[in-house]
Amino acid sequence: MAERVLLISDLHLEEQRPDITAAFKNFLLSNQANCTSLYILGDLFEVWIGDDAQTPLAQEIAISLAEFSKAGSDVFLMHGNRDFLIGESFAQQCDMSLIPDPFELTAGNFRALLLHGDTLCTDDIDYQLFRTMVRNPDWQAEFLAKTVDERIAYAREARRQSQLATGQKTTEIMDVNADAVQKLFTESKHLTLIHGHTHRPAMHVVSSASTNSAAIEHKRIVLGDWDQKLWYVEIQNSEAALRSEPLTN
Repeated sequence: MAERVLLISDLHLEEQRPDITAAFKNFLLSNQANCTSLYILGDLFEVWIGDDAQTPLAQEIAISLAEFSKAGSDVFLMHGNRDFLIGESFAQQCDMSLIPDPFELTAGNFRALLLHGDTLCTDDIDYQLFRTMVRNPDWQAEFLAKTVDERIAYAREARRQSQLATGQKTTEIMDVNADAVQKLFTESKHLTLIHGHTHRPAMHVVSSASTNSAAIEHKRIVLGDWDQKLWYVEIQNSEAALRSEPLTN
């Protein structure tokens, strides 16, 4: 099989949106044995409170991903801001590997830095403080030691507060910071970034000056969320393309 890599993010799977679940399962079936790897760049689920609190939906998705993997494609998952508590137990059920954020992708002659995207939203100071707290291993251990009911209650309240805060923030605050993007391009020395999180699908070209003053063109590819459409990046023949399809056919 010629190398063909697919990347998706921000499906936000939940029981209230069976249409997105159906679209994802159809996406897996249509690409089964037809790609070398699938990268999920965070927020596969709307909420995840621990591998020990799985729902029928989570088990359904695990079966579909495991079947997809066994058909010959490697599956990788990066944590998002909704599902950062997905652990090795669930990853094994899905026959997929957890990868860090950021992660360096090499596909043939194509190289890119993958990330969920929330770390680039540095203007949202309140969120960055929250992210630092919940990504702390001590906080996670304490949270996972709570009962499932306690975790559900916490997640609901956190979601309520997040919705209230989001309604008071400008769209600029919740988007990526241009300086943070330039800094990452400079530090990583990658010409391409691929991420999700902002729900603003686009192919951006970012120019910066090199040491000899010649302009260098970088690409920032932003995946869209699965709401009205499904979005994915396809890498083939060392080229990356952002694609979308109707959610339902």
